[in-house]
Amino acid sequence: SVQVWSDYLNVHLHPKSIYVIRQYMHDGYCGCLEAFGQGESLLQDPGCIEELEDRLHFYVEECDYLQGFQVLCDLHNGFSGVGAKVTELLYDEYSGKGILTWGLTPVMSNMGILMVVFSPQDSQNFYRLMNTALGIVHLSSHSSLFCPLSLSGSLGIK
Repeated sequence: SVQVWSDYLNVHLHPKSIYVIRQYMHDGYCGCLEAFGQGESLLQDPGCIEELEDRLHFYVEECDYLQGFQVLCDLHNGFSGVGAKVTELLYDEYSGKGILTWGLTPVMSNMGILMVVFSPQDSQNFYRLMNTALGIVHLSSHSSLFCPLSLSGSLGIK
């Protein structure tokens, strides 16, 4: 039975490499993770940070020579806030290591762009714009190299 996108994966992932955010699953109690601040606040929880650090240390200890990290992060939703906090954690804890961050944005179905001019009722586009802007600022400040990546030529912003 298929419940989430990862059920389609043919690759089996190590259990320590997956961290499920329970309240934002399809049947979670908080709905969608749609704002940058929601993502940031997830990693304010000491239990969540501790779990993330334990999983990270598990892999770091397996490395013979750790050169750096690659972070892939959605920019258009609340995961930009999660990614910002994760890169901040990596930057603080592993200051001598490189952090290559890829900021990912989808191609918008409405002509492939996210308009800056929007009506007050169009909060979805406002959230996408703000998440993208905040994500770029925060991710680039804690990364050795930040590279925005999208199939649309404008990162979804016009």
